[in-house]
Amino acid sequence: MSDPVIAIMMLGIFIIIIMLGFPIAFTLMAMGIGFGYYAYFDAERMRTIFDNRIFDLFVNQTYSVMSNDVLTAIPLFLFMGYIVERANIVDRLFQTLSVATRRVPGSMAVAALITCALFATATGIVGAVVTLMGLLAFPAMLKARYDTSFASGVICAGGTLGILIPPSIMLIVYAATSGVSIVRLYAGALLPGFTLAGMYLIYILVRAWLQPNLAPKPEKQADIPVSRVLWMLLTSFFPLAFLIVSVLGAILFGLATPSEAAAIGALGGLFLAVAYRALTWRRLQESVYLTVRTTAMVCWLFVGSWVFSSVFSYLGGEHVVSEFVKGLDLTPLQFLILAQLIIFLLGWPLEWSEIIIIFVPIFLPLLPLFDIDPLFFGILIAMNLQTSFLTPPMAMSAYYLKGIAPPYVQLVQIFRGSLPYVGMVFITMVLLYTVPEIVYWLPQLIYGR
Repeated sequence: MSDPVIAIMMLGIFIIIIMLGFPIAFTLMAMGIGFGYYAYFDAERMRTIFDNRIFDLFVNQTYSVMSNDVLTAIPLFLFMGYIVERANIVDRLFQTLSVATRRVPGSMAVAALITCALFATATGIVGAVVTLMGLLAFPAMLKARYDTSFASGVICAGGTLGILIPPSIMLIVYAATSGVSIVRLYAGALLPGFTLAGMYLIYILVRAWLQPNLAPKPEKQADIPVSRVLWMLLTSFFPLAFLIVSVLGAILFGLATPSEAAAIGALGGLFLAVAYRALTWRRLQESVYLTVRTTAMVCWLFVGSWVFSSVFSYLGGEHVVSEFVKGLDLTPLQFLILAQLIIFLLGWPLEWSEIIIIFVPIFLPLLPLFDIDPLFFGILIAMNLQTSFLTPPMAMSAYYLKGIAPPYVQLVQIFRGSLPYVGMVFITMVLLYTVPEIVYWLPQLIYGR
């Protein structure tokens, strides 16, 4: 067999193995070293069994990942999110927003969505947001006689917004993979992220107004003075919002690098926990442990992916894929639709981190052929990956919620509540295709062309 055929076989075997449930990071490393041993094998220069360039490549790639400046921001942003999660800040935030929005249709759903969006932006971990909000907001909505599907859809959809709205961990990973400026990515993702969140909010308000039985108004509303509401907002909503805006503003306006801003955000999260008297040694230990565990997973995924992709390219697999796509004679729009369809399907069995680190690098070399900006491509991917958490049968947000929901809540009810939000993601993607200025306006305004 020729080297390009072996490269395609390598990719096919990898897909089969991950479908069987093997750990992806270590599968990538094992296959990269195994096929790399064949690719770099040189019998004439070989002195020992370990005298093969694949081992040098593996060590160099590991060192480059661990010293990557862009990836340094990941553990700091993760720590900020985990410490905020464990400091009971979100509980106070949801209660405050429920009071502040009590006179609008579907007030508890509106409060839950805003809380989800703000908390998801702070942590970037979908499972943590959906689980925590499922424990706080979901029972409260069910107790208020909200429709089960309607309430569950709000939690699932709101929890996924953190992988799109900056400071997003996913965008950092994409920046490290593609070489696109993380600062421009953050600027480009702001308007699309708020557009999608705005569509979710409009959907909730309109649906609750047209079908009041889905989100009944409280029978008895406490007469809370405006001054009391303002004080609650001042002590719960604004501190977390100010922390996020400060971190993001420092990055966008060049006052700090993403790593420096993330460090300030982590310190700010600690200050908030101390101010709310919620910082304990146990919670600090848990936050550090979860941060280290998640960071290690991402780093080893990067190491395995870069070794695998280096061997895949060396064997000629990248050239085969490029020639195949060229032969399809696609227009740029057709290529974008095909790429997004593949990523949409990959979102069923795989996590977003695996898609970004493993499969997106296959598409990146093809972008210049169709004159597609990798920044625009990255925003579309971040938008598309919202659906991977919401689309049956592998909608992880639904499974996160089902795991902590009351026994009578059925999985099919959660799926039914999530599907309208999938439609809104597709509508927003079409809007981005049609009006790409939504992505480019803010980066061009701040940094020029």
